[in-house]
Amino acid sequence: MDTAEIAELKPKAVLTSTPHLRTKLSAQKAMWFVVASLLPPLVMGVVYFGLFQLLVIAAAVFGAVFTEATIKYLRKQKITILDGSAVITGLLLGLTLPPNFNPVFAFIGSVVAIGFGKEVFGGLGYNIFNPALVGRAFLQAAFPVPMTTWLKPALAVDAVTSATPLSRFKFEAAAAKGGVDLGSLFFGNVGGSIGETSAVAILVGMLFLVAVKVLNWRVPLAMTIGVLVFSGIFWLIDSAKFAPPVHHLFMGGFMFGAVYMASDWVTSPVTNRGTWIYGISIALIVVMIRLFGGLPEGVMYAILIMNGFVPLINRFTKPVIFGAEK
Repeated sequence: MDTAEIAELKPKAVLTSTPHLRTKLSAQKAMWFVVASLLPPLVMGVVYFGLFQLLVIAAAVFGAVFTEATIKYLRKQKITILDGSAVITGLLLGLTLPPNFNPVFAFIGSVVAIGFGKEVFGGLGYNIFNPALVGRAFLQAAFPVPMTTWLKPALAVDAVTSATPLSRFKFEAAAAKGGVDLGSLFFGNVGGSIGETSAVAILVGMLFLVAVKVLNWRVPLAMTIGVLVFSGIFWLIDSAKFAPPVHHLFMGGFMFGAVYMASDWVTSPVTNRGTWIYGISIALIVVMIRLFGGLPEGVMYAILIMNGFVPLINRFTKPVIFGAEK
């Protein structure tokens, strides 16, 4: 059989499985884009709270990477730490911790985040709950005092320790005393977690993620609208008792949670309609916990609760197949 005859035997078309449409944005590239977007909050955290925060975050990142590599090795699976997912988990956990947090505790939190929040479900893409929030929830239960001990920003001239703006509104009637300066909240010169206080730094990271098409903007937008509406209702009822709606956007971990936690690809809905239901529901739970719960903050619990409802949301918002009856 000559070359011409062999060429005639080659298939004219190749049938392959989906997906047929491909993009230049791989999962690995998306992960490292997220890592890059976290640099502004990281830098602002170091500026406001000192260089020691780098050690806290490094411990969290090392704990995440070490745990994932160890579990993959023991399971005789391919070690995938270069995809950036473990680094993101460590960074997110570290940035949500109080300033000057014990690095050993940060390491332990990352071990729990990866081991029980990710790998126990089968690894990347299979976890039900956001791993970083699983680690933070563990630390909140295991080390409640260190997790609620806050440091005054370096640029503030006051006592060493300080209540967060959320604590002031909830327990010190800050709304009746003139509230908290909105400018300080926006730039981050307030007490709070390492990477959560500076709204402007988080906005810079968010705009970058939107530009590179990594972030589903519907989730943070739905959460923003929800918090403004729900908190606004109570503020209109009693403005002396409840914080103004805009303050709720910039206080605590709301913005950081909306941009980096709730919008996680794996643990958020896959349908556009589902993301609106998911985001607004998170906002409602956040407002209820902040205003009427025993804790001043509720972002972590609200996201974890709604993570559990994501499969149900996906099921009931699934688009109907073309030509099929509902």
